[in-house]
Amino acid sequence: MTVSSARNNAAPAARPSAAKGRIRRSNEEAILRAAESEFARAGFKGARVAEIARRAGIPQANLHYYFKGKRALYRAVLDNILTLWLAETDIIRHESDPAAAIEQYVRMKMHFSRRYPEASKVFANEVIHGARELGPYLRKELKDLVDDRASVLEGWMRTGRMAPLDPRHLFFFIWAATQTYADFETQVRAVLGVKRLDDEAYTRATEEIVALVLRACGFPHVAIHHGARRRMRGPSKRQATQ
Repeated sequence: MTVSSARNNAAPAARPSAAKGRIRRSNEEAILRAAESEFARAGFKGARVAEIARRAGIPQANLHYYFKGKRALYRAVLDNILTLWLAETDIIRHESDPAAAIEQYVRMKMHFSRRYPEASKVFANEVIHGARELGPYLRKELKDLVDDRASVLEGWMRTGRMAPLDPRHLFFFIWAATQTYADFETQVRAVLGVKRLDDEAYTRATEEIVALVLRACGFPHVAIHHGARRRMRGPSKRQATQ
């Protein structure tokens, strides 16, 4: 049998498997998005699996094929948003350009607030209510990751590559500044006097938050003033280490 004929013979069996994989991923995505909305609206106790299934457009019995129950769904929503957020810290490495790495991290955090606002709200509610589900994870895995990234920032500070500051509080500031556009969207819209946060609003907000963070870190950056951009200079290497 030739390689070509082997591929042809295998193709019919592979196609259904690939199609099933795509259907499964599509259904899981729909269920997660529906679960984000329901948990953000009602909290864990008030959320109903039947409503999640309705939002996802699938029978409730089918939902249990993908997730065992409400707690499994809740944990999946939390795990998904944490995975997205924390994966972006991989850019913060000793060999990275400090300004570029931190800017990219901030931009991606704003992107996720725009893309997954309901998941961000679910996470915020979980933490506000004592992190009963995530407590052990926050105290171990998250702390270890932040400690590791903080050591990178401290290395940059020692060599004068960024201004001296407490790296952990920098992370707190970035998390608060970026996630507020999702968690407190109603407040943001009220103060800005807009009905919704569209792409233009998020673009402007992103540029402002990036400028604020870069300024705090002592990096050159582009400041936004009434739609005009101007290049700002950060502190000198000597100033950054004082």
